[in-house]
Amino acid sequence: MIELKRTNSDHPDFKKLVRELDIDLKDFYKEELAFYNELNDIEKIKYVVVAYEQNIPVGCGGIKQYANDVMEVKRMYVPPINRGKGIASMVLTALENWSKELKFKRCVLETLKEKDTAISFYQKNNYNVIPNFGAYVEAKNSICFEKTL
Repeated sequence: MIELKRTNSDHPDFKKLVRELDIDLKDFYKEELAFYNELNDIEKIKYVVVAYEQNIPVGCGGIKQYANDVMEVKRMYVPPINRGKGIASMVLTALENWSKELKFKRCVLETLKEKDTAISFYQKNNYNVIPNFGAYVEAKNSICFEKTL
């Protein structure tokens, strides 16, 4: 059984999963590593969900305010050994519900064009492709999505 815990970016299990995510993404970022590292600073993420299976952290994600009524989904990750169990969808739904509770109307996010599984995942969860936003406008290997809550 998967349990979801609301926390913040200081939580050690979130930090551990994010370190794994950063290792996973390093090959994708290539020469743009510094650019993406700056955008993925977890200190700016106030709202975090960590998923647990038998008290072991098996997934995470966070949201941070992007605009007045818009939250940005950040640092979504499920280790490869735990994929295919619906954990990412549970985390994403929990983040969307939390956004609604906080009176936000939309969620936006960025992922890499090379990450076909991530793109499929967000489309399956009713996110639509939008023009790249904010710092991602010039990022040629980024693709951005949004969902109305």
